[in-house]
Amino acid sequence: MSTVTRVSAAAQKTLAALEALQPVALLLARVVVGLVFVFSGWGKLHGLDQVVDYFRSLGIPAPELQAPFVATVEFVGGLAVVLGLGTRLAAVPLSATMVVAMVTAKWKDVAGVSDLVGFSETDYLVFFFLLIAFGAGKLSVDAVIAPRLRARAEGPGGAATMLPAT
Repeated sequence: MSTVTRVSAAAQKTLAALEALQPVALLLARVVVGLVFVFSGWGKLHGLDQVVDYFRSLGIPAPELQAPFVATVEFVGGLAVVLGLGTRLAAVPLSATMVVAMVTAKWKDVAGVSDLVGFSETDYLVFFFLLIAFGAGKLSVDAVIAPRLRARAEGPGGAATMLPAT
C-alpha cells in the first residue's frame, strides 16, 4: 500500500469519526444556548416590572405587553431548543427577539460591521438561523417524532406534505 493510499485511508477514517460527533455537538450547542434563554426568560418573568421599565427606556412600544411576551418566548423557546422539540418553529421568535434587541438596545453602539459581529445577539441569531435551516439533529425530540408525523401525514399510499427531515 502506497503512502498516498495510507494517508487517504487515515483521512477518511478521521472524517468519519468526526462526522459521528455531529449529533453530539449539535446537542451540546442546543443545550447551552437553550439554557441561556431559559434562564433569561425565567429572570424576566420574575422581574417583569424592571423589564417593563427597561423596555420603556428603550422606546419599545407597549412595554407592558412586550415584556411578558418576550420573557415567555425566551423561556418556552429556550426549553424547546434544549429538548429539540419544535426547534425550527421555536428558533423563529427567538431570532426575532435578537433582532429587536440589536435594533433597540445595541444599534447606537454600531459603528461598523466589526461591532455588529461582536454582539452575542449576532451569535445567537446565526445559531437560530442554523437551527431553522438544519433542524435540531438526531439527538432531539423532533428526530423521534418526525418519522411518526411524516407517516401519519402520508396516510395509506399518500405522499408526505410539509414535514422536513430533521
